Amino acid sequence: EMSIPFSSTHYRIPQGFGNLLEGLTREILREQPDNIPAFAAAYFENLLEKRGKTNFDPAEWGTKVDDRFYNNHAFKEQEPLEKCEPGKEKSQTSMKEVTALNESSEKDKDMEENAALKIQAAFRGHLAREKVKKMKSSDLQEKTEENE
Repeated sequence: EMSIPFSSTHYRIPQGFGNLLEGLTREILREQPDNIPAFAAAYFENLLEKRGKTNFDPAEWGTKVDDRFYNNHAFKEQEPLEKCEPGKEKSQTSMKEVTALNESSEKDKDMEENAALKIQAAFRGHLAREKVKKMKSSDLQEKTEENE
């Protein structure tokens, strides 16, 4: 639930909405568009198109991942270790492996995003330097034309 400060109004956030907004926010930060509403519209159109072609809904998938994450932690805290059967131990270790893989893929994703941001910043700096060079060369040409 979401609440508004100094208000007794509570809104129920639909499942998957947070994941959609996180994805949009990540892409906005990555792309740095000039027109954010148009970029958001194009982003959601692209998601709808992908969902139609592949029958894969990222919002639904994200909700399931979140649900599984929170529920698994809740079950692990409540379940005493003495009562574990041999079959359950295997499932717990495989879940630990999956969690470790997810954490490492998250780290990889973070590293990729940071690398992308650095590359984009370097390229923007390059473009800005090129623009300054052009401005300086056009100023020099104007001054030489005035002196002639």
